[in-house]
Amino acid sequence: MIDTDELTRRERVDEHVMLAPPPTARKGRGAVSNLQGRYELNGRERFDDGWLDDHDEPAAFKTIVTDEFAKSILSRNTSPDIPFSVSLNPYRGCEHGCIYCFARPSHSYLGLSPGLDFESRLFAKVNAPDLLRRELAKPGYVPDHIAIGVNTDAYQPCERERQITRQVLEVLAECRHPTGLITKSSLIERDIDLLAPMAASNLACAAVTITTLDAQISRTLEPRAAAPMRRLRTIRTLTDAGIPVSVSVAPIIPFVTEPEIERILEAAHDAGAVGAHYTVLRLPHEVNPLFQEWLQAHFPDRAQRVMNRIRDMRGGKDYDSDFATRMKGDGVWADLIHQRFTKTVKRLGLDRPGSRFDRLDTSQFRRPMVVPALASKGGAQDAGQMALF
Repeated sequence: MIDTDELTRRERVDEHVMLAPPPTARKGRGAVSNLQGRYELNGRERFDDGWLDDHDEPAAFKTIVTDEFAKSILSRNTSPDIPFSVSLNPYRGCEHGCIYCFARPSHSYLGLSPGLDFESRLFAKVNAPDLLRRELAKPGYVPDHIAIGVNTDAYQPCERERQITRQVLEVLAECRHPTGLITKSSLIERDIDLLAPMAASNLACAAVTITTLDAQISRTLEPRAAAPMRRLRTIRTLTDAGIPVSVSVAPIIPFVTEPEIERILEAAHDAGAVGAHYTVLRLPHEVNPLFQEWLQAHFPDRAQRVMNRIRDMRGGKDYDSDFATRMKGDGVWADLIHQRFTKTVKRLGLDRPGSRFDRLDTSQFRRPMVVPALASKGGAQDAGQMALF
């Protein structure tokens, strides 16, 4: 049964998304609006004043990357449904623009929109390598597998110039610290010179996300990520370098990407992947109306059908954050997806040693010898352990 509060909340979302004139999709962007965050004090509504022609292209959103001096760099979690407890994210926001990204609501904490702002107003944690070095040097630090690129992609386009992810990897390689990377970008191939020796010592592995093999769907679903065929080539390149790669079929979206489950797994297996995992679509907070706007813009013929199936897997809700079901869903359709996935994984043998983050070796860790003082945004340096030389 659906409780009254949930039904009322859903109707408000549906009324906003389904009945209001749908915004026009922007080329190269995932979100079709700059939906306000849940912490903003002033409300905004779309209003047609008669000046906008139906054939006018919406204004382009230029990508702006701002330097950020973070106070800490390692995030810890105790979630029972996540295979790692420590993660590192060099960037806030992500230019890949994946409409389904569960990290979108985090931009609300910055007073920015989880919509177009999330994929165009980015923040680079320029002191991430030094923060990591100081963290690893602490006397009480106990090594655990660090997952890189969990919240936002560590290899998004601005990494080509910023190279923060590479500097982080250099610290981890120096300290022989185990790490796993999750990405949709072929840019990870740049760092094979660091990752291959680490993988040879069971200190590194990677996961490449492939949501769909359909390039046309990918261009709207995750517009600035690498094309599906390019990601398969990345799996082959990493595998040939001796780096164990798993494929992340995530998220599975009913009637959009769900029909491709078996084909994605088969293609990833042929490319050399040794492991696989999946999640079904999650719609926390602002991701829900943003995704429904995207559905109306790109798949109006099946939008209601998709949402009905999502609700079937969430006990009648748009989203349920319960640890037991949030990643896989619940009910008949969730069970069908699980059976299709697990049977294909078993048939292909996609669960070989080295495919999981928690199988990496923590016993080789050694603390960094040099720990620089950190420069703050104002230019002053933090007090702490000084360099040996």
